[in-house]
Amino acid sequence: MTRVEFFFNVENKSLQVAALGSRAVGKGRRLMVYTASQQAAEQLGNFLWSNPPIGFLPHCHATHPRAAETPLIIDWRSEALPHDDILINLHSQHPPFFSRFRRLIEIVGLDEADKAAARERFRFYRDRGYELRTFDANGAALP
Repeated sequence: MTRVEFFFNVENKSLQVAALGSRAVGKGRRLMVYTASQQAAEQLGNFLWSNPPIGFLPHCHATHPRAAETPLIIDWRSEALPHDDILINLHSQHPPFFSRFRRLIEIVGLDEADKAAARERFRFYRDRGYELRTFDANGAALP
């Protein structure tokens, strides 16, 4: 069953993706970042060209010819998913395909609308019996 983790009170979601992505890729893991739109995917992709500042996270869209061997996929579509390791959700809704992944990470910002949508997603996963873990933006476990 998919393990679901929430990171709350994140000031900059792109920085959080870069930090989580760097750690995961360093451990040989693969990530899929699900965004709400093509524009959001492109903005995150552009951000990752220079972040982390002392490294590079290879990334592309799910339909790119090199997606099968690229450790970080950024996409807004759910049709072509090249792996099922870690999914990071940046969409306000739960990803309809999340249960095929080993781990789902929900990143929650500071604004009230984002928090309200996260509470809905939290209830959705909890009501379906998924194991939930919560962390603050720095990765410290929350009660």
